[in-house]
Amino acid sequence: MQQVVCLSTSNFYPFPTRKQNVMRRLGNAEILYFDPPVSLIAPLKDKTMRSRLTDWKKPPQQAEENILVYALPPVIPFGNKFRFINRINQRLQARFIRKKLQQHGFDKPLLWCYSPTACDVHAHVPHSALVYDCVDRHSAYKGHLDPAVVDQMEKELATAANQVFCTAVGLYDTLVQYNPSTQLIPNGADYPLFSQAAGEREADLPPVFGFVGMLQDCIEYDYLEALAQHRPDAEIVLIGRVMPGVDVERLTAYPNVKYLGLMPQQQLPQQMRRFSCCLNLFKEGRLSRDVSPLKFYEYLATGKPIVSTREPLQVQEYADIVYVVSSKQEFLAACDAAAAENDAEKCAERMRRARLTAWDKRVAQMQEILVKQGIYTE
Repeated sequence: MQQVVCLSTSNFYPFPTRKQNVMRRLGNAEILYFDPPVSLIAPLKDKTMRSRLTDWKKPPQQAEENILVYALPPVIPFGNKFRFINRINQRLQARFIRKKLQQHGFDKPLLWCYSPTACDVHAHVPHSALVYDCVDRHSAYKGHLDPAVVDQMEKELATAANQVFCTAVGLYDTLVQYNPSTQLIPNGADYPLFSQAAGEREADLPPVFGFVGMLQDCIEYDYLEALAQHRPDAEIVLIGRVMPGVDVERLTAYPNVKYLGLMPQQQLPQQMRRFSCCLNLFKEGRLSRDVSPLKFYEYLATGKPIVSTREPLQVQEYADIVYVVSSKQEFLAACDAAAAENDAEKCAERMRRARLTAWDKRVAQMQEILVKQGIYTE
């Protein structure tokens, strides 16, 4: 059985991202999944983070029969800004990881990393091979980081990796320069789950425009506000976690905007079944351009009309079945058209294309690549 150590950038709970979807679908694997560490100063910004400072002392969680989830010890802040701090942090993390490997009889596992900071940990953790799965333009995030430092760490990690995966063309263009093994594998969707939202709505119901996903800085909130003004007859539903600095109250001040909060994934199809169309809205920028939003593929699985901005660039591949807009005026017109759409062929084609992006297919493709290289044991 293949032993895998996953150093994630997302906690295994409460909601699944690419990391959990990949790990859950790897075949013939025994997995130790490490949640990302919190900064020692995190409670200064968010008091709820105080309890997480000691999570690493708790027993692991049995997420699946073959997946154990550990929390890593907290780290010194500013590791993404000063390389010497990251080196200290990663040596301390490696010490903790090595103890867990010994406890569980992991000899030289496949080390699967998601953060550029792992460039300073892999040399201190025994492993048979190194995988870097890049899901974002990490240096484009806001916060306490130095883009040049993050880019250099990513370069070193990608160069050292036996296999690099990435989710977007822009990421591929960068990473393939460091490692010719780089393969583009975009994000996907849990098709069996989200296809449950398919089906016609009752014709006499008011339109419902729905957004599902993280409410972060890079979302086009001006478009949502314009839609609330443009269609007072319609309901605009927002589902997801509000990130720090985002003023969702600006939107919920409109009587037709409903914020439903963060929901368990299993409850999403029931809510999305009400949608007249789904909204995929990103501001133009370095981060948005190279993102591979899970929500876009989940929207496809519902078969419902989708109105999307031109970024992320991956949506251009679906311009024949998605309303792609480049201005606020185009967005409002597209929302009107999408809400009135009654095209069974387009609905079927969206669902057909979504099946091609199902997580089972994405992960099978990744595992096949690793097996062919002798990195993964079937």
